[in-house]
Amino acid sequence: MKSIIVKRASARIWRAKLNSPFRIALGSHKVLENILFTIELSNGIHGCGEAGVATHITGETVRGTLLNLIDATKDMTGMEIDRFPDAADEFSFKFGRNKCALAALEMAMLDAVTRTKGMPLWQAFGNKAGILKTDMTVVLGSVSSARADARIIARRRIRSFKVKVGRDFGEDISRVKAVAGIARKLPIFLDANQGFTVSQTLKFLKRLEELGIAPALIEQPVAKGDLEGLAKITRESKTLVFADESAGSLEDVKRIVRKKAAGGINIKLMKTGLLESYEIAKFARKNNLGLMIGCMMETPLAVAAAAHLAAGCGGFDFIDLDSPFFMAERVTRGFYPSASGIYDVSKVRAGIGVQPLPGPTGSGR
Repeated sequence: MKSIIVKRASARIWRAKLNSPFRIALGSHKVLENILFTIELSNGIHGCGEAGVATHITGETVRGTLLNLIDATKDMTGMEIDRFPDAADEFSFKFGRNKCALAALEMAMLDAVTRTKGMPLWQAFGNKAGILKTDMTVVLGSVSSARADARIIARRRIRSFKVKVGRDFGEDISRVKAVAGIARKLPIFLDANQGFTVSQTLKFLKRLEELGIAPALIEQPVAKGDLEGLAKITRESKTLVFADESAGSLEDVKRIVRKKAAGGINIKLMKTGLLESYEIAKFARKNNLGLMIGCMMETPLAVAAAAHLAAGCGGFDFIDLDSPFFMAERVTRGFYPSASGIYDVSKVRAGIGVQPLPGPTGSGR
């Protein structure tokens, strides 16, 4: 049988408006500006991938990511799809720390291959697709805006609240208190994005305890390189501690396990690509680490790919795939979460199940 090859590949900037700035302790997104990577196979099937660029978190840039992926189009054209696993390793080395570029390339490869085989992406990771229920984020801002955001989440009937903290101790306490008043008995997750010191974190959690507020977890309270500090919080706090920025690779997660630095990790495709994310998930489960699937500011394309991974693998107790709810416009068609934050990828017939809408999205090739 004639081999299926990549007929052509392209990369271009993909922009979308947000409802409002998405603010965290490290910076903010005012618009979505990512890279769309597309391949077309000789059998006529397309595969799509997305690089979610978060400069204020990872240091990657839109321009650098675009140039890497444009360069990759040359290497991929004419490639047999049977070479995709080896090619992913080669591009991982070539891209270096530009992991969101790797995520886009692997996403497009897997989308094309699973569509060719007539199978949904989640089947590449497991035999059964569980239903996922995402939280929704209360971004950094005033107490009144936190209360307003929490009311929006409650009206959507989303069943868990994520609150960004780490900028102002006193105001953050008031913001969490305001959200707790609306969430009532529903779980609240805190995410400091490296904004606290160890002592600030412990004082923060103690103050919440005095107020009768028990967050389900706190994510990345201290600097990503401070595993000793993270371990101290894990030992001394009643609150479950998750690592995010500290868990940037499989080797990072192995160090977290050795140092007993956290009770769980947040896996994001943009930190490690799809294939390493899968390996991290398997390793974490074997070592009794809790699992969260998260995202950067991504369109429904990349977020759906993350949902396929989590649903296929199983074992993800916390779902943070809410970025589509912050977009002011639809830039994709196909699979999309429900208004109440439910992802049911069992409904997808082949591939990721998401395609970009036609229209101008920026420069590229």
